[in-house]
Amino acid sequence: MVVRRKVTRIIFFFAKNMNDKINIVWFKKDLRLYDHAPLCEAARLGKVIPIYIVEPDLWRQPDSSQRHWHFLHDSLSELNSQINELGGRLLVRVGGVVPILENLKKQFSNLTLWSHEETGNAWTFKRDLMVAEWCRKNEVYWHEYPSHGVIRRLKSRDDWSKVRGARMAEKILDKPQSIQFVENVSGDKLPCKEDPIFNGPILTQTQVGGRKHGIMALNSFLQDRGRKYLITLSKPGVSARHCSRLSAHITYGTLSVREIEQATKTKILNLCLSTDEEAKQLIRNLSAFLSRLAWRCHFVQKLEQQPDIETHCMHSAFEGMREPYFRDDYFSAWKTGNTGYPLIDASMRSLIENGWITFRMRAMLVSFASYHLWLDWRKTAPYLAQLFTDYEPGIHYSQFQMQSGVTGINAIRIYNPIKQSLEHDPYGKFIRRYLPELQDVPDIFIHEPWRWSDTFKNYPRPIVDHNIAVKNARFQLAQCWKKSDFNDQAKEVHRKLGSRDRSSRRQTKSKKDLRQMELFLD
Repeated sequence: MVVRRKVTRIIFFFAKNMNDKINIVWFKKDLRLYDHAPLCEAARLGKVIPIYIVEPDLWRQPDSSQRHWHFLHDSLSELNSQINELGGRLLVRVGGVVPILENLKKQFSNLTLWSHEETGNAWTFKRDLMVAEWCRKNEVYWHEYPSHGVIRRLKSRDDWSKVRGARMAEKILDKPQSIQFVENVSGDKLPCKEDPIFNGPILTQTQVGGRKHGIMALNSFLQDRGRKYLITLSKPGVSARHCSRLSAHITYGTLSVREIEQATKTKILNLCLSTDEEAKQLIRNLSAFLSRLAWRCHFVQKLEQQPDIETHCMHSAFEGMREPYFRDDYFSAWKTGNTGYPLIDASMRSLIENGWITFRMRAMLVSFASYHLWLDWRKTAPYLAQLFTDYEPGIHYSQFQMQSGVTGINAIRIYNPIKQSLEHDPYGKFIRRYLPELQDVPDIFIHEPWRWSDTFKNYPRPIVDHNIAVKNARFQLAQCWKKSDFNDQAKEVHRKLGSRDRSSRRQTKSKKDLRQMELFLD
């Protein structure tokens, strides 16, 4: 509430000069009309040009893919239809933001720019700096509103949870009932899904985008699918049904986090009126989901506060640890799902086909690449970013660093791929679905097919030995932990980026305590 009031004061300060201004509402990753403060304020103050800018240079970045555009295309098409119902249209322009703004300023001298804040990759960060500089030079006021629970210019991490909670409790804004649109503004045609701008061909399928599908996913999760959320969260295959599947809708803003959180809390309150055991079970699952919504914002906040975590280890002691040992053959085997470890490979091939996989399997893929294959996270992260329909830079790079063991403040979990396979796919149903070459392997050998027959040629033998790889990873990590200033840096990382949840707070009294605390084998 505090942050929004500050923004409102800025708006009212200029309101007396805005009656004759053209209000450009720049849609970025907020593709909705509901709970959209920039749109509501712009519509209240004057004429509006809603615009989405397709930026070719953004789609040339190594973390972009046509899969992302497929979801975006669905969402933009639906957003345009909703704007049509209000008597306008979504203006689409293809090109750089600054040249497009310059063109609009030539046509309309009195411009005001409205948008949500964006915590994106390094490219979008630099682009926003250029837009801000252009606005200053051209006396164009750019009003940015907070997005989700991410706080720009946060002074202390201690304040984050309180401010986020206040934001999530604010009233959800209804879509504007009427908008005075600016007419006769030329635009470009929305590029098709297969346009070569969008970084190569999509491999298989993509989750359908658009607010309508987001609402359907939310309602079905709250009513039924969420009942098995916790017990299937780590299970490949079945998790696709019982997880919320809202991550891509949050990433591209077809739903706001506030909408989702308030709808979930309302459902929980209604369930509290029942003494039915199934109601209690659903309450437990939805409460866990709420916790993960908060953690989502927590991770994006890290990138907001320290943009260079896309390219630099949070703890500098780990710089240079993996880079000299990079092997293209290991990288290729991991990317294509041919490492010789069935659950690893099935997870990768499932991700390639569907654009989504449950968190445990994501973590395992990164852990295997980082520890078993000793691949640097800066090489593996862009590849998975292309595959994830729900790619969110703030979560992606924070999680990659955490799972790769380079933060200095998080537990290092090295997954045993055979143990994980036995626990989460005991009969090999998921494995056989994505590794058809293992169809005839008996259940007892499905997790280690190389033990079935020495003459088995349809599937590669393990690319590395698990025990040897883990031993090497532990040794390499220990060399970093021994550096003289390791603990001092770790404390600084925690001060700036660490969770303030007391239950998860770690005390780093000595390097010995740190090593014992940090390394877990699974």
